[in-house]
Amino acid sequence: MEKFTKLTGVAAPMPIVNIDTDMIIPKQYLKTIARTGLGKGLFSEMRYKEDGTENPDFVLNKPAYRNAQIIVAEDNFGCGSSREHAPWALLDYGVRCVISTSFADIFYNNCFKNGILPIKVSKEDLAKLMDDAERGANATLTVDLEAQEIRGPDGGVVKFDIDAFRKHCLMEGLDDIGLTMVKADKIASFEQKDASARPWA
Repeated sequence: MEKFTKLTGVAAPMPIVNIDTDMIIPKQYLKTIARTGLGKGLFSEMRYKEDGTENPDFVLNKPAYRNAQIIVAEDNFGCGSSREHAPWALLDYGVRCVISTSFADIFYNNCFKNGILPIKVSKEDLAKLMDDAERGANATLTVDLEAQEIRGPDGGVVKFDIDAFRKHCLMEGLDDIGLTMVKADKIASFEQKDASARPWA
């Protein structure tokens, strides 16, 4: 998993409440178990018209936001079904951070397992960040995980809280498998001792 320390990039404003996982990655894309290639399906029902052409009104199709790495959204982001394809699609598109006032629990947990930083902020702070995001490519945000700060283009700072263990895992690039492999020597030592103590097992 790629480490997350500091991210400076364009933030796409999505002033929509209850963006669910079916909006993030519709069900027709769930046939794969690969984590790559899903970026093309991200928000596809809003990104594309019925004939497959781009919807010019959707934020990620606007020139200023095509390379957005941050999404600023309204309440309850990631609600709906528990599909892990949702953070996979965001990551494959290039999104590393989602900022909202609240997240669905399963989606929130899945983000950390896939190297995406979900940040919870107050309604007041979200309004400031949404305003920054609506300025387009001329106004980037910097997300500093170590300092737990979001810095706006005008020098404004928004502080955020995060669980210390989750912060450590993101900064070190450790998913569940990575956490296990950190203790590979201890696991191997235990297995060797156990094999000697119980050769019949």
